[in-house]
Amino acid sequence: MIDRVTDIQVRRALVRRAGADDAESLVHLRGLMLAAMGNDVGGPDAPWRRTARDWFAEQLASPDTFAAYVVDDPGAGVVAGAAGNVDAHPPGPRDLTTLRGHLYNVSTHPDFRRRGLARACVAALMEWFQDETGVGQVELHATDDGVDLYRALGFSESRFPTLRFRTTRA
Repeated sequence: MIDRVTDIQVRRALVRRAGADDAESLVHLRGLMLAAMGNDVGGPDAPWRRTARDWFAEQLASPDTFAAYVVDDPGAGVVAGAAGNVDAHPPGPRDLTTLRGHLYNVSTHPDFRRRGLARACVAALMEWFQDETGVGQVELHATDDGVDLYRALGFSESRFPTLRFRTTRA
C-alpha cells in the first residue's frame, strides 16, 4: 500500500500519450521551444507550422517508432510535452542493438514551468523507449536550461561533439 504519493507520481498521472488530434498542440509546443532558444518562429501562419503539423500527424500514425507524451490543463489545453522516435542504427562494440532513440521537442508553456511537467513527460517517454522499443540508447540535444534535467534522469555527455552541416533546400 502506498502511504504517500510523491509529486512526480502525481504529475506522471497527468501525463498521457499524444494521439492523432494532438499534432497541432505539438507544433505549438515546438514553436515555444524554438522561440525560447532564440529562433524567430514567425506567426501562426508561418510556413514551417503546416509542414510540422503534417509531420507530427504522420509520426503519430506510427506508434511503434514515434511517441509523444503531453500534459493537459483544463483551461489552457496541452501545456507540456516531449517526443521521441526510433531510428535504425548500426551496432557497435558498446551497443549491439540496431535501433537508437532520439528525444526532442521537450517544451512547457511559460505559465506552467517549474512544476515538473516536462520531467514527467520525459520520464514517460523514457519508459516507452525502455519497455516498448528495442533501442540500446537514447540521444538528445540539450539546451542550457534543460541539461540539468537530463543529467538527473541519467543522461551523460558524449565524448564527441555534435556537428551539423546544412544543405540548401528550396
